Amino acid sequence: MMERIFKRKLYDRLLEWKRVQNGKSAILVEGARRVGKSTLVETFARNEYESYILIDFNEASDEVKSLFNNLMDKNFLFLQLQSLYKVILKERKSVIIFDEVQKCPLARQAIKYLVRDGRYDYIETGSLISIKKNTKDITIPSEEERVTLFPMDYEEFRWALGDEATIPLLRTYYENGLPLDMAHRAMMRDFRLYMLIGGMPQAVNTYLETNNFSMVDLAKRNIINIYRDDFQKLDSTGRLEELYMNIPAQLSQVNNRYKPYSVLGDVEDDKLLELMKDLEDSKTVLFSYHSNDPNVGMSLTKNISKYKIFCSDTGLFVTLAFGDKDHTENVIYQKLLNDKLSTNLGYVYENVIAQMLSASGNKLFYYTWPKDATHNYEIDFLLSHGSKLHPIEVKSSGYNTHASLDSFCKKFSHIIGKRYLVYTKDFRKDEETILLPVYMTPFL
Repeated sequence: MMERIFKRKLYDRLLEWKRVQNGKSAILVEGARRVGKSTLVETFARNEYESYILIDFNEASDEVKSLFNNLMDKNFLFLQLQSLYKVILKERKSVIIFDEVQKCPLARQAIKYLVRDGRYDYIETGSLISIKKNTKDITIPSEEERVTLFPMDYEEFRWALGDEATIPLLRTYYENGLPLDMAHRAMMRDFRLYMLIGGMPQAVNTYLETNNFSMVDLAKRNIINIYRDDFQKLDSTGRLEELYMNIPAQLSQVNNRYKPYSVLGDVEDDKLLELMKDLEDSKTVLFSYHSNDPNVGMSLTKNISKYKIFCSDTGLFVTLAFGDKDHTENVIYQKLLNDKLSTNLGYVYENVIAQMLSASGNKLFYYTWPKDATHNYEIDFLLSHGSKLHPIEVKSSGYNTHASLDSFCKKFSHIIGKRYLVYTKDFRKDEETILLPVYMTPFL
């Protein structure tokens, strides 16, 4: 199967780093396994430098790793690397890539001194990079910028399919507050395709190569198995893996939050906090925290013991959600694609909106409060822009009532900016509420 090189937005961020820093810092590209970090940075190195060395610490020999035990003679280090990788490095015109740098903590620690040396640029990639066991014995370099590569967002997905026009056109409709009318149905079908395949490059490549949902599902299951193996290495009890595998089940229940004790049973509070931190650091998930006092500084009032967990990629989420068979049958995918599956898909739409908001740089927060003795109101997502809050209620259908949104806006009227109901129908307004088709979420 041919592996395509997909256009990624983070490439421009790497260009900015190279231009502005000019060797004064390294850059660390974090992200989940199989999200495309190695491909992105090697493509960047190939295009933007005269030469490069890529050290994959998953495969590097002990001989290579031992070079970072002693940095007293950097001339020797660089000479050895050039000889081993058969590449000539050119001062200020070459870059050295430390791929999966968490596998060689001393190489990461060396960044401080290599940047100070100034001869070459340095790019690192890492998965599970901030897990304590990989950093506890080293000094984390301050000469290191960090950026996150997420799964392909909806625009990157459209680019992969050869479509450069859809997103700019949708933005024009959004900015002018116009419905798509006859084009809406086709836009929803295109968007559901993204929900099913997701943004993992391997899954997208498989779809382009085979046009077969069963093959796409197999590619996604392979990625999930890689994650499960990683979780087992971090926590041999299997609890970390269970937390991940139960995300769809937890979201599908009317819980208002993820309930880890219902998944794990009895577990010490300190151990649970450690597991949750490991899960969050893995970049395979997105945490949305409850805001106890919604305001523009929601990070100050977030409840770290009350949260929802989403998959960082909705395509993987779909495979997890329908993972009760050895493979997700083509018929399930076709029904999902054509919006014919009877299952309530609210949790799938909530996951994809979480993914899109995160890809746009937003931290995720939600808010619940009592409606009566047995029911709660809930705002699914809260965004802050300037001095105003923008609440979002999510519907998985064309149902356009918004009782929670109305109640929230009344309760916090002094700080409300725009209010949104994100749903599956066309753009329109209902008095002060903007009814937004889900495919316009990236513009919020």
